Amino acid sequence: MSLRNIRPAAGSTRPSKRRGKGAATGLGGTAGRGHKGHKARTGGKIPSWFEGGQMPVQRRLPKRGFKNVGRIEYQVINVGQLAKVGANTVVDREWLEHKGLVRRRGPVKLLAKGELKVALTVKVDAASAAATKAVEGAGGKVEVPAAKA
Repeated sequence: MSLRNIRPAAGSTRPSKRRGKGAATGLGGTAGRGHKGHKARTGGKIPSWFEGGQMPVQRRLPKRGFKNVGRIEYQVINVGQLAKVGANTVVDREWLEHKGLVRRRGPVKLLAKGELKVALTVKVDAASAAATKAVEGAGGKVEVPAAKA
């Protein structure tokens, strides 16, 4: 017994249909595609979104709103989330990732929700004016990279 001796069980396979090879095959002429029409043609595949000629759904529904391609999607960190940090700690992206406050890629923005009583150095991509005031009021500083011109 070897691999070249293995054959399918008797009756489990059928010969392939020889389409378009004459009247004797039973599938000569139109080769089982019927007469004319889109599906009879070579490459006559119908796209999945085609609705038989009725007005397609993407044209029936109204278009609303707009997508701002220049929008920057910030990850938000609130000042209150940094309240339990030890004094004189440098809070940057690596520190925030280590603590699980930032999970995905993209810029980080500091907002002013909550209170801060310890002096921190916060290095983020953006900060609101109120958040900067809150951090500096506690004796710390906020470092934001210069805007690109």
